[in-house]
Amino acid sequence: MTTTDTTDTTDSAAPGSPWRLARAGLRRRPSALVALAVVAFFALTALTAPLLSALGGWRPDEFDKSAVDPYLGGLPLGPLGGISAEHWLGVEPVTGRDLFARVVHGAQVSLLIAFAATAIVVVAGVAAGVAAGYFGGRVDTVLSRLMDLTLSFPSLIFMIAMMSVARDVNRVLLMVLVIGLFGWPGIARVVRGQTLSLRHREYVDAARVGGASDWRVLTREVLPGVAGPVIAYTTLIVPGMIATEAALSYLGVGVRPPTPSWGQMIAESVAFYDTDPVYFLVPSLCLFLTVLAFTLLGDALRDVLDPRGGRP
Repeated sequence: MTTTDTTDTTDSAAPGSPWRLARAGLRRRPSALVALAVVAFFALTALTAPLLSALGGWRPDEFDKSAVDPYLGGLPLGPLGGISAEHWLGVEPVTGRDLFARVVHGAQVSLLIAFAATAIVVVAGVAAGVAAGYFGGRVDTVLSRLMDLTLSFPSLIFMIAMMSVARDVNRVLLMVLVIGLFGWPGIARVVRGQTLSLRHREYVDAARVGGASDWRVLTREVLPGVAGPVIAYTTLIVPGMIATEAALSYLGVGVRPPTPSWGQMIAESVAFYDTDPVYFLVPSLCLFLTVLAFTLLGDALRDVLDPRGGRP
């Protein structure tokens, strides 16, 4: 009885559990720790965006005409794009909006869309992959053909078309749904393959013979076995989601002004890259560091949790 209680209370922290393996593996990789710190920094920035912009003293949609020169096409006054004690990262040309406030609020919008779309992709992909791999037969055939059909669409073109047609809707919610719609087949294929290798393991057969329902077998025996690859591939999906949101906003079919996003800011800064390079560099650097950090973190987790797995 004592042995059973000990096993139950320590199951989540078992030496071979995905979370324990991830922590141990990341500690041995300095690049992964740096990437994790960068991810944590931008996530905290997104969560505290209203507080940070209040500390800076400017709202993201607040104009400051005194910070730009109307006789020079609205270029910021002062060096490095108008960086000063009042505007920590300078201001936008023409409008004079505070760049720091827009960058931190842009982090909130961009990461919200990326994380929400990733959640949809992971939930839908894991559900479809586990169902296809465990039940097989017609279920596997239907779901596999649906994966192939979704992957056959030119996703970026279709996203642009959908975002252009749907105008009077919540753009953030629409982007989450549209991006999530095309992202689930990749992780579904990974989970399907993993489930196929697990469904005839001894402990799964034992649970089935013992009278456990399919739902109990899936949730108690199969899902813990695919948790490692799912954790690893989730972190590899996030940078793609961030880049997709930035690309759609850059093309003018994503988040609409005055709501800031990094992709939208980069698109607006292109016209000023030679006269005000700071305006272009700040959101570009934020986007680059976030995508790079998630990519490095995802690569490290994949190597630790699923060393024989390929990319989705």
